[in-house]
Amino acid sequence: MNIGERLKELRQTNNIKQYQLAQALNVHPTTITKYESGERTPDLKTLCKIADYFDVSVDFLLGRTKY
Repeated sequence: MNIGERLKELRQTNNIKQYQLAQALNVHPTTITKYESGERTPDLKTLCKIADYFDVSVDFLLGRTKY
């Protein structure tokens, strides 16, 4: 599972809309769409923000661990 798939799964599991996550990360909503589709990859700073937001590890987001 790649970063985009993990992000989408986390977002849907927590009933968070793309625009809500975008606001929390201070990015445009289309950026979230691109992350989830694999068109873009979050930079390290944003990756850490995502991990903190969902209370998961960066390794989980990168697919290195199962949880």
